[in-house]
Amino acid sequence: MTSIMKIYSKATRRGSDPRLQTCRGKLQNRRSKLNQEINKELMLRTGAENLYNATHNKRMKEQVSLELQFVNSNLQLLKEQLAELNSSVEVYQGKGSKGSIPMIPLGLKETKEINFREPFKDFILEHYSEDPDKYDEAITEFMELRAAMRTPERDESGVALLLEYFNQLYFIDRRFFPPDRSLGIYFEWYDSLTGTPSCQRTVAFEKACVLFNLGALYTQLGARHDRTSAAGLDAAANNFLRAAGIFRYLHDTFTNAPSKDLSPEILTMLIHLMLAQARECLHEKTFLGHSEDLETVVELAQEAAQVAEEYSQVFKTISGSQVKDFVPASWVSMVRIKVEYYRACSHYHMAESLLTLPVGEKNEEQLSQRVREALQYVHLPPSNNTTLEITVPATYQERVVLGLAHCRESVLLHEEALRQQRMCRDLKKKSVLTDVLRFGHESAVHLLDLYEDEEDLHNVLDPPPVAPATKFQLSLTSPDFSQHRVEDMFRLLGPVAIFSAKHQWSAPRPITLTRTPTQGFGFSVRGDAPVVIAGVDRNSLAERAGMSEGDLVVCIGSRDVKWLPHDEVVGLIREAGNTLSLTLVTPCDKTYYKLPKSKSLKDISPHSTTSSSSGVSSSNSSNSSSNDSHYGSVSGSTLSAKDKHNSWNPFKRTTSRDKYKSDSMLDNVILR
Repeated sequence: MTSIMKIYSKATRRGSDPRLQTCRGKLQNRRSKLNQEINKELMLRTGAENLYNATHNKRMKEQVSLELQFVNSNLQLLKEQLAELNSSVEVYQGKGSKGSIPMIPLGLKETKEINFREPFKDFILEHYSEDPDKYDEAITEFMELRAAMRTPERDESGVALLLEYFNQLYFIDRRFFPPDRSLGIYFEWYDSLTGTPSCQRTVAFEKACVLFNLGALYTQLGARHDRTSAAGLDAAANNFLRAAGIFRYLHDTFTNAPSKDLSPEILTMLIHLMLAQARECLHEKTFLGHSEDLETVVELAQEAAQVAEEYSQVFKTISGSQVKDFVPASWVSMVRIKVEYYRACSHYHMAESLLTLPVGEKNEEQLSQRVREALQYVHLPPSNNTTLEITVPATYQERVVLGLAHCRESVLLHEEALRQQRMCRDLKKKSVLTDVLRFGHESAVHLLDLYEDEEDLHNVLDPPPVAPATKFQLSLTSPDFSQHRVEDMFRLLGPVAIFSAKHQWSAPRPITLTRTPTQGFGFSVRGDAPVVIAGVDRNSLAERAGMSEGDLVVCIGSRDVKWLPHDEVVGLIREAGNTLSLTLVTPCDKTYYKLPKSKSLKDISPHSTTSSSSGVSSSNSSNSSSNDSHYGSVSGSTLSAKDKHNSWNPFKRTTSRDKYKSDSMLDNVILR
């Protein structure tokens, strides 16, 4: 079953084929080429600036200055092309999104290929003292996983691929990246927004970039869902919330970002943007199933006002000096257009509810109680003298006046949205956006034309603002890394809590113990994975062979036992008979490893001597009373005071050897 799961896991570790000429693939390939060209121009500019500062030749300075102007001009053109790529939002939209305003997805960060083979093999040989050729397959598998992660599919398999690589980095970081030195491995990633390369040696930077790509992939998934069905809108909103949760996680956990797209200001803007887009999906879902009654249309108006309010917050953050210069200008314009569009929709729905929905005959002097309740908390108080003071119409005439004011405001806001689109070079080419904005404008104009005969002097006054309100509560979805558990590719190195890059131990040393039938080996072990030497008798075979208390048993004979539990190790020692070959390592750091806690007395059977002892003389039964007194002779009662003082225990925190020894007898295997 395990082998089947491994085959399935490897089968899913495939990114999208770069040779497939999909629109999204072409876009990402073009982004990659632009990033490389930007990197080349940046290197040329750095070299020219250094030469300009170093030379004192006037003619040379003039030539270098001219070259710098040329390089800066090229850089500006390349960055404009990258901004145009980031503005290609229509490529990521689903087939059912033609009647809606496009969403804003993020492009993936690009990275260079890294050859881990030589650094990893050198570190395995130097630090772990193992044959590095045994890990060729594991290194190849990790490099293939990273290569696949660079081009994830735009579906759940792509999400699983990125999370698998992210979780695998936990083991890679602990196995191969010591805190006090570098292996010469550099992680280089290109900024998703500016194309500028950033390079760091820490795995934390690699993790942050992978998480950013995961968030970007969620934005692309959100944009591609069918927005003509409730299920598609729910899925889109869910993906945008997941993206916002990942950006929040990055904002809270990753500091000192070397690239701009990971800076707190950009991440804050992206969080607000994703929340606003999720809110927009929920508004569209409400619009899909709304009925033609007063309460529902008023609720729809307040939902639209809520969407406009959230996009206003996005516009405030995206217009800041630390953000605006690094995001595409089309994003700023798109956010501004959405603010105006959804304000216009809010006023249009209010006009629709007041003018077209019958709530009584025209000759009624008072509106019904139902209308009063529906409109009681919809409008905000008038903010200036040019605003109508009517918030809850008491008569039919007031209802028409208020409805026309809302309708006129809707027309004006739709015109402003169209004007903002015409002013943006990239967005004015988006036919889908143009169609949506024109349809909204024409609907508002048509409603206004129906009631133009009833206009009066009140048409110069603005309607009271619509109060934002919603019945949907959004919550960020934090990334759940536990859903995509992975197996350590370098598991053969041993338990990562012990055998990691930050811990040090001696080189493995083999020892061979040969005893007579009436003689014991003279040591005891305890713990699991790995088993620890818990005690060594004075003048025993084990002590003369160089065994020390606290050593770790890594091999018995030719078998690796770093992962084996206590009972299996004891069984192997028993099977060795009178000649026992062990491979031991001695930890150099006395503080990182703690011996396992002893079992309680109730867990130990009165007859457990036979099951936990592998060194009893073969000529005596395990229950012989003649061996009972010597069974466990590592206790303090057999040592002199001088022996206690001179014995070395790298893990002991107390000067009382008696206390430690008596405690160890509860779980030790006494090998005598």
